[in-house]
Amino acid sequence: MFGTSGVRGRVGEEITADLALDVGRALATDGAETVVLGRDARESGRTLSRAISAGVTECGGDVIDAGVQPTPTVARSVVREGADAGVVVTASHNPAPDNGLKLWAADGRAFGEDANDRIAEIVREEAFDLAAWDGLGDHREGDAARDRHERALRESVAIPEDLSVVVDLGNGVGRVTADALHAAGCDVETLNGQRDGRFPGRPSEPTAENCRTACELVEATDADLGVVHDGDADRMMAIDERGRFVSGDALLALFGRREAGAGDRVAVPVDTSLLVADALAEVGADVTYTPVGDAYVAAETANPGVAFGGEPSGAWIWPEQTRCPDGPLAACTLAALVGAEGSLAAMVDGLPTYPIRRDSVRTDAKEAIVERVAALARDRFDDVSALDGIRVETETGWFLVRASGTEPLVRITAEARDASDADDLFETARDLIDRAGETV
Repeated sequence: MFGTSGVRGRVGEEITADLALDVGRALATDGAETVVLGRDARESGRTLSRAISAGVTECGGDVIDAGVQPTPTVARSVVREGADAGVVVTASHNPAPDNGLKLWAADGRAFGEDANDRIAEIVREEAFDLAAWDGLGDHREGDAARDRHERALRESVAIPEDLSVVVDLGNGVGRVTADALHAAGCDVETLNGQRDGRFPGRPSEPTAENCRTACELVEATDADLGVVHDGDADRMMAIDERGRFVSGDALLALFGRREAGAGDRVAVPVDTSLLVADALAEVGADVTYTPVGDAYVAAETANPGVAFGGEPSGAWIWPEQTRCPDGPLAACTLAALVGAEGSLAAMVDGLPTYPIRRDSVRTDAKEAIVERVAALARDRFDDVSALDGIRVETETGWFLVRASGTEPLVRITAEARDASDADDLFETARDLIDRAGETV
């Protein structure tokens, strides 16, 4: 039922009011006495939010409704309100016909596997603890959640006053970023600033292809940088002053190097580039790998010595601030970094770049193939990790074979410091998959 980022799918098919009602019931049945609720700009979120609230209150829980807000704003409100859980009705970067439900724990981090499994089991068994007629919960409107988020951004980050920043909101709910930068004195120009869950300006996911207009605007206006969000503003990607879209691995290296010092670690997923580990080594820090998914990264940041966590897809976690990926906080932190260093382009150009190879193999037996690849890899290599799929480290680089969480695919990633080594590692991984397929 739940993936690495809650439950998502097409509205009216996988995602229905019945499902939302049952998830609300399950949360209260599981012990959540107070639940903070929010949603992104998708019109379907109105119906789904009402269903969530009905389910929670029907089982005796109280709902604090934050309304249409960025996901990190809602997650911060869970902590501030002392709530037991939170729900954001969002499909994040997915296309407009989709929606979803993402659940948040009392400490502001996404529900982990165990918590999601409990909710899924209650829903599956319909084991709801319905309240008596005089024990129903209460629904009340929250107040000033976005203002508190903006204030927290300006208090936690020294945003320079003289920067010119393009903020591409992608028709989403992340305007708190533009407001915080403007209030600090930056010259802010917004793009796709009209909140619209149909995402007419560009697709919600902030990729290089989807953000070409923002790149052109940054270059044409001589802005110091550009920042771009997805629909619920938990993600943030960036554009340098030359109009170049900055890779997530480069941002992860820059953020990680800023936050970590000697002996510290930075939590990253297993498909992260070598450049992050190399950049951190320059300051005496190291990476610690997690499965792919911001919930896993957030969980790792709770461990001692982990100063920061992030995913190249655009999720950035400052554990001392919030355990939720916070796109507005990332945008303001990047502005502070550019203000201190002078040029995002120069910082990016100062990082190493390594050849990386990616591909996918379509199969209806993805789990069995990855399991067989694991056995074959262990017979051949010494450094094999099964944290998420199979990652093999060699003297020249690494490769990863993992099953897609959403499609009938086995994904291959290979990277090395030399192009020929990257090619060799990629072919090795593909050969292991071919051999595994012969016996599955």
